[in-house]
Amino acid sequence: MRMGTVDEVRGVAMSLPRTTEHLIRDRVKFRVGSIVYLALSQDETTLGFAFPREERAALIATDPTRFFQPPPSDLRFNWVCGHLSHLGGDELRDLIVEAWRMVVPKRVYASWHQGVS
Repeated sequence: MRMGTVDEVRGVAMSLPRTTEHLIRDRVKFRVGSIVYLALSQDETTLGFAFPREERAALIATDPTRFFQPPPSDLRFNWVCGHLSHLGGDELRDLIVEAWRMVVPKRVYASWHQGVS
């Protein structure tokens, strides 16, 4: 498996409509409006991303060496984390797009999806 990079994360995220990049407490975060859907750890080795809370345990169970729970303070959110060194290529792109999809209006996603299909 190919290792994901910060540049790859940035490239995918910034290609998605309404996404803005912010540096918050020395962490790069991507958001739509005020909603963060993607965040890199301070050392840029892990990636937190929006993900349905009710499906989080199942994703982590598929491969706990790649995916893990967010800190206890973030468990109430629709959020999961992954090791960037174990994510790359189409899988990383799909995780980013699905995280973004959770926070944009359906019509924005539909319009974007038509353009890439």
